[in-house]
Amino acid sequence: MKKDFTGIFRGNEKGFGFVKVEEQEDEIYISRGNTKDAIDGDEVLIKIIEASREDKHQEGKVLKVLKHNKDTFVGVFQKSRNFGFVVPDDRKVNSDIFISKKNCGKAKNNQKVVAQITKFPQGNKSAEGKIIEILGYQDQAGVDMLSLVKEYDLPYEFPDPVIEEATSIKQEVAKKDIPNRLDLREKEIFTIDGEDAKDLDDAVAVEKLKNGNYLLNVSIADVSYYVKENSLLDREAIVRGTSIYMLDRVIPMLPKELSNGICSLNQGEDRFALTVLMEIDQNGKVISSDIQKSIINVTRRMSYKEVQDILDELDQENPYFSHFKRMAELANILKQRRRLAGSLELDIPESKIVLDKHGIAVDVKKYEMYFTNELIEQFMLTANETVAEKFYWLEAPFIYRVHEVPDMEKIEELNKFLWNLGYKIKGSKDNIHPKAFAEVLEEIQGKPEERVVSNLVLRTLKIARYGNENKGHFGIASKYYCHFTSPIRRYPDLFIHRIISRYLENNYQLSDEQLEKYGEQSARYAESSSDREKIAQKVERDAEDIKKAEFMQDKIGEEYDGIISSITSFGIFVELENTVEGLIRFDDLGDEYFIYDENKKTLQGEKSKKMYKIGDSIRIRVIFADKLTRRIDFEAIL
Repeated sequence: MKKDFTGIFRGNEKGFGFVKVEEQEDEIYISRGNTKDAIDGDEVLIKIIEASREDKHQEGKVLKVLKHNKDTFVGVFQKSRNFGFVVPDDRKVNSDIFISKKNCGKAKNNQKVVAQITKFPQGNKSAEGKIIEILGYQDQAGVDMLSLVKEYDLPYEFPDPVIEEATSIKQEVAKKDIPNRLDLREKEIFTIDGEDAKDLDDAVAVEKLKNGNYLLNVSIADVSYYVKENSLLDREAIVRGTSIYMLDRVIPMLPKELSNGICSLNQGEDRFALTVLMEIDQNGKVISSDIQKSIINVTRRMSYKEVQDILDELDQENPYFSHFKRMAELANILKQRRRLAGSLELDIPESKIVLDKHGIAVDVKKYEMYFTNELIEQFMLTANETVAEKFYWLEAPFIYRVHEVPDMEKIEELNKFLWNLGYKIKGSKDNIHPKAFAEVLEEIQGKPEERVVSNLVLRTLKIARYGNENKGHFGIASKYYCHFTSPIRRYPDLFIHRIISRYLENNYQLSDEQLEKYGEQSARYAESSSDREKIAQKVERDAEDIKKAEFMQDKIGEEYDGIISSITSFGIFVELENTVEGLIRFDDLGDEYFIYDENKKTLQGEKSKKMYKIGDSIRIRVIFADKLTRRIDFEAIL
């Protein structure tokens, strides 16, 4: 058996870590004493020192760090008389960085800085480095988000040549290309988005046909018309992969001249689009479809709330009431079809974090969702499925959105918990259907445990990714799925638009050279876009954690009702009604000793027999909150 492996080290703030290697499905555990100073993300050579057992990972030992993931870290500078050191924000870095006096620059005590490592840690010796950038004091406006930008090395500004290329693009459609497009400018068509949306890349229209069917038109901004293959804009978009949303700021994939300008489907302005025209029957089945290059002119920009108000109040005086009513009818039909197919409806509320003019968090609450949010989602899902199916059967080089069947081991783990509540995910190793999950989610609707079970189901599912092979989408119970509807902010969508355009321009016949070229690109861009998406999700999650902790900093001593969202070997996580989550450590549960049952995910007091279970209501008091460490701690009110 092979004993040495190469893989990526995934560190933990407690000092141990795991290494994922290509040859094995399970990660290999590395104890604190066997990491050989590897830092999270490093490429390492390891050897197996203990085989896996039923209750335990294989254990390994790092023999050598082959390649460091990065050499710059954001942290807080602590200054002494003759030297200083930087405490990294990333808690997975278990070494402070020593800074000699000559390498401190003008950094002052307690400032946020960027330090570059000049000598990595070795044995008992700390890492050594130098200050290369001063970001500002910890509580200075904007420094927290700037720190994230630097921590993840995000491309915050566009290079000048990219901006020049963007500004050279005219902000009106080219008249010479209009005759080659389906002209939909006289049709009623709407954008329906959040009130603060700036890049509007999808517009919708619904007609009722004489045979009783619906005609759904989904028009998406034709970004690939402006972002030419191999242009500077295209190369920059590939590197970025996706737009990143950090509450009060956006790191866009494309410059604002495109994202907020000529590519945005602004009301009353001619815009080039790719339109998917779908005839849908009374059961929600797409019975025919077509994709065409089009020119549109949005009738009215609407927000979710505006359309919801029109529908709720049955405002028949509104000139577009009948159109929105048709939309609602069709959305309900599509939703019902999707529900019967086994699509998973997870009750996991999003957070709405309100910032003041200085970027300080002044409120945290649930993001208000309307039926009209779902209406647009149903239309986008249907367009994405229709495009994916069409190009799958064309055997085109393509990027699909892949969500594979969850691992049986994880389902069994979930079932151990669900059994205590009287539920079970049914199915065998070779036959797990989304409907088995959907049935449980339907059973728990409106019950106290709904949110907790939804979260546990989400953790059981695999992470969706991009791939150049169609493997279906388990979460929405779909055989064919792609991302086609957001080319302003996601590169896979932009690539798909380019492929569609090539097929339309060449009468659906691509040369062998084109097929080979785009086939290679689809594999490469799917992988790089998946990687960039992971980074974007981490950044967005960190930004939320920072601001939630900031909001709770002045709530020390205040009491709230919450729900136990998770129980671990070190404490209880409690989620409040406003979506803030904090940890109750065992020391803050009272004086007695608690026994943790890993299978049932419960805690029981040794003397009192007091039981804590996931989904239980609990009263807590806030005892600690710190935006720097992104930590919120509670204590139980007994």
